[in-house]
This record gives sequence, C-alpha cells and structure tokens, in this order.
Amino acid sequence: MVTEFQINEIVNKIVADMRAEPAVGQEITVGVSQRHVHLSREHLDVLFGGGYELTVQKPLMGREFASNELVTLVGPSLRAIEKVRVLGPVRANTQVEISRTDTFLLKLSPPVRPSGEIKGSASIVIVGPKGTVFLKEGVIIANRHIHVTPAFAAENGIRDNDCVDVEVAGVKPTRFYDAQVRVREDFNVEMHIDTDDANAAGIKNGDKVRIIRK
Repeated sequence: MVTEFQINEIVNKIVADMRAEPAVGQEITVGVSQRHVHLSREHLDVLFGGGYELTVQKPLMGREFASNELVTLVGPSLRAIEKVRVLGPVRANTQVEISRTDTFLLKLSPPVRPSGEIKGSASIVIVGPKGTVFLKEGVIIANRHIHVTPAFAAENGIRDNDCVDVEVAGVKPTRFYDAQVRVREDFNVEMHIDTDDANAAGIKNGDKVRIIRK
C-alpha cells in the first residue's frame, strides 16, 4: 500500500523534473536571412536569358553565394516587392523564401517549411529582366534552423534534424523553440532566422544566441 509520504515524494519529484531547466549549450552566431530566391536552370534562362550564369556578389557557406542578380516578386495583390536577391548556384527546383510581413503585402499564405520542402506551398510570379515565371508552388517561410559541422554536433550531443531550443539574451530576451539542426561538413556554425524573428528578438547579423539542449 502506498503511503501518503510516498505519494508526496513522487509528486515533489515530478514537479522538480518539470521545473528543471534543460542543459545550456554553446553560443552560436546568428545570421539574419532577408527575402531571397533560389532558381532552377530552366527559370534562370527564362528570367535572364538562355545560358545565363549567376555572378557572385558574396560567398556564403558551402557552395552557396549571394548573386548580383535581382528579381521582382508579384503576388495576388498585384503589388510588387522589387530587388529581391537571387542566391546561387542553381537548384533542381525554384524556391522563394519570404517573411510573414511580406505576405501581408503580397497577399499570400505560404507554409513554414524547411528549405527544399515546397510541395503544396504558395504560388507567385517572378519577374526578371528578360522574362516572367509563374511559380505554381515554391513560396515558403523558412523555418528557424541551425547549420553545424559534424564536429560541433558530436561535441554537443545533437544530430541532423534534431530540434533544439535557442535562448536569446539582450534587451528583448526571447526563446526560440524547435529550431531544426542541419549537419554538414561544409557548413559554418550559424543559426538562420528571418527578419521578423530578428526584429522581434532585437538581434542582428553576428549576434550570439545559446542552444538549449532538451
């Protein structure tokens, strides 16, 4: 028979476990991602001319780079967002990444997705200097995610596609929940958030946040 004392002990342990903070991990750098476009070879040809090659403005991580090429986005509102940067190299599928704030102007309802998961996502018109593309699907709001190297992942006990929480200190302390971890050898250790998240938390490119391991 369970005594009242034993019941109290069990309850106290459960409450203590619920209140316990997860382990605090290392600080990592933040990269704030502006709206941008990834283009397929087919759509690059339509927008900029047959055989056109993107030109590098700034290298990013891995093989990616910010190009000098810009496009215009037009949504169902028929209002446009101009000078949206194209990121290279070309991909298998065209993808447009915008913020929730952008959707109010464009009148779109894109899902929050990991990069590359575009099935059933929102549509948009992309206008380039040589042509126009109607993108039936491919517009998303990118999920919060963290790029890490295999060495960093092993050191911190995390794996590819894990989800971790991230703590933001500073003038607007915040916690971001369920940030997806992506592990690859050519990555920098960096968390990517969009401009809405950055503004809400009062942080900018190069600021530090801390992983909270669950």
